[in-house]
Amino acid sequence: MKRFMRSLLVPAILLLAGCYTVPETGRTAFILPVDDVAQGAAAFADIKAKEAVSADPAMNERVQRIGRRIATAVGNALPGAAWEFVVFDGGDTINAFALPGGKVGVYTGLIHLVASDDELAAVIGHEIAHVTARHGAERMSQGIIAAAGGAVLDAGTGDAKNRDLILAGYGLLAGGGMLAFSRAHESEADYIGIRYAAKAGYDPRAAISFWEKMTAAGSGPRLPVFLSTHPTHDRRIADLRKWMPEVLPIYEANRRQE
Repeated sequence: MKRFMRSLLVPAILLLAGCYTVPETGRTAFILPVDDVAQGAAAFADIKAKEAVSADPAMNERVQRIGRRIATAVGNALPGAAWEFVVFDGGDTINAFALPGGKVGVYTGLIHLVASDDELAAVIGHEIAHVTARHGAERMSQGIIAAAGGAVLDAGTGDAKNRDLILAGYGLLAGGGMLAFSRAHESEADYIGIRYAAKAGYDPRAAISFWEKMTAAGSGPRLPVFLSTHPTHDRRIADLRKWMPEVLPIYEANRRQE
């Protein structure tokens, strides 16, 4: 009976999944009914409680101004967003992130690295793209489905002679699949992000110069590509160059004279 119930686990979970259309790309994502917005808000509150928030007025004004312009460009792609842009004093940490619901964090080390508002807009646009595409919820859903598949396989193999080998193989395949999805999400966020930046009037070519800086700084995956959660910098730059003919007209139509 226990094995029979486990055999119904994956079909039952898939029935709960809903179709979500990713903004700007039109890709269909299958997402389980998870409350990622509440989880994102709770996680952001926890980060603010544990990490130093920068009091630098110039940095805060810059991030707020760029973030709000991109949020306006996002429009209805994130209904009910409670936008919040926070600068974290992370020393030399070169990082930024966004959480479901419109919570965006930028570290001072990254602000020191960028040479222009256009470069910073490329980064913020990328992070916001993860949120509008609901990449976090999609990864959570994939993890739940993979775990359910493992439980079904565990029940199905029973006392099979090669049971441990079969389960280990499934684990490797599932893990590799999750890494591939993560790299695909990063590339999708690059594409959506430069479109958001261009719609907000920022030059999308700055995304290329930013990743060239990251390459020069030696920041990036040290693992083989198939073991990494992110594409290589060279791959990102090549993709960004490929997308420029499509995105530059958007920028020209929305560019602003500061």
